[in-house]
Amino acid sequence: MLSALNLTTGPASQRGHPEEEGGAELTSRPLHAVLLPPGASALELIEPLAAALDGTGPAILPLDPALPRSRLTELIEAFAPATIGAPQDFERVPLAGPAGQASPGVNENVAVVLPTSGSTGIPKGAELPASALLASARASLARLGAGPRPRWLCCLPTHHISGLGVLVRSLVSGTTPRVSTRLDPGEVARATAGGCGYVSLVPTQLVRLLEAGAPVERFQAILLGGAAAPPALLDQARAAGARVVTTYGMSETCGGCVYDGVPLDGVVVASGTDGRVRISGPVLFSGYRLAPELTNAVLADGWFTTSDLGGLGADGRLAVRGRADDVINSGGEKVVAGEVEAALRRCPGVRDVVVLGVADPDWGERVTALIVPADPANPPGLELLREQLRDRLPRYAAPRAVVHLAEIPLLASGKPDRQLLRVVAADPGARGPAL
Repeated sequence: MLSALNLTTGPASQRGHPEEEGGAELTSRPLHAVLLPPGASALELIEPLAAALDGTGPAILPLDPALPRSRLTELIEAFAPATIGAPQDFERVPLAGPAGQASPGVNENVAVVLPTSGSTGIPKGAELPASALLASARASLARLGAGPRPRWLCCLPTHHISGLGVLVRSLVSGTTPRVSTRLDPGEVARATAGGCGYVSLVPTQLVRLLEAGAPVERFQAILLGGAAAPPALLDQARAAGARVVTTYGMSETCGGCVYDGVPLDGVVVASGTDGRVRISGPVLFSGYRLAPELTNAVLADGWFTTSDLGGLGADGRLAVRGRADDVINSGGEKVVAGEVEAALRRCPGVRDVVVLGVADPDWGERVTALIVPADPANPPGLELLREQLRDRLPRYAAPRAVVHLAEIPLLASGKPDRQLLRVVAADPGARGPAL
């Protein structure tokens, strides 16, 4: 068992909140890139993470060793860590900076830098202060009503905020998480029998556990995030006796900061004039690594402007409509892909769905639904779906094309692989797990 992380001593706990504008002067605190070898336990990250949080060790940059070598090289070049290696290899493998220059340090309060752009795209490294990570963990445990020394099952990658958050909550609680790389009914039974009362999952994992008859009701709470949860899935899980708590958040907010639509204590959520969700509170990141322009575009005056469209309803709960960059311009009308997805998930015969805009010479973009049917032998057709959506969506928002898939391809974070899905949507025979 671990001792609870000391939150009152050590350099990091004495530094206060970091600058919020992305122009903060870099310091000499080094950044160490951590690569867990294939098959290594995420528990190996516990010690360097604890040292990063209490200030006795360098800040860490967890990287996915399964990424192609070219992508890892790109991330290392973009974030310029001082050293790279396994957790126990601190400062053993120094990296040569440009023209022999030393790697720039990070703000003294920064404990972790996490890549946020998925497996492709422009690298963005969210700098997460120790104070923010700890505030997130404390607020999460308080909202869940976790008793003394709660134990977690960690089955999500620790180079993503979902898995890293489990490690931070465990450190705050003074417990050792159980790490699992294969989640099945037997593992759930063993984990809960061993005292694991809490787990963080993405919807696909929960679907598979329910289909396999896993005893999910044995968990005291299941945090469900990473992607939109279909209402039918939540109903099924709760009918099985599971306590499911849906979460909304991202790397920039140290993970989920809104539980079941309600912000965690200390977190404030609002909608900007452009309809984007804005977040303030102690859980915010301090900026993007070596990218002040990107930072200043989204972080100002203590508020983080997300890429999501949404706002608070009359009941005070956050409702997310979809991503601003997933708005489809079809026939001169703006269609929010997330709203179409939510409507399709309520249609009989639809197990899972992602909606995208595909270039079209007549419509500009064609609203396209990539659907995993509940019954692969009888997938719902386009006209049937449009008819079912007639009273739920404007006619221009209903799909004009449907592609049936055996499954939705996912990134390691549990989010849909939209780049691959765009290839499939444009040419269903090209790639992807089509039926």
